[in-house]
Amino acid sequence: MFGIEGPYWIIILVVGLLLFGRRLPEIGRNVGKSIVEFKKGLKDAGNEAEQEANRSSTQHLPGSQPSQSSQTHSTEQHRA
Repeated sequence: MFGIEGPYWIIILVVGLLLFGRRLPEIGRNVGKSIVEFKKGLKDAGNEAEQEANRSSTQHLPGSQPSQSSQTHSTEQHRA
């Protein structure tokens, strides 16, 4: 992988642990929180899209009640 063999990966991991060892728990927590927030955002966006689709589909049903403004408009036309 990338022309780097096994022993070199071990050396890179050891150097990484020496540099970031104390911060690894904090980094892990932050990554976990980020994943949870990302999933929550996806779920919220999906729920909003689903609600919007439900609203628009109920507004365009042929058997649905006309809105108050359209009833008023048609009544005004009959009076004229």
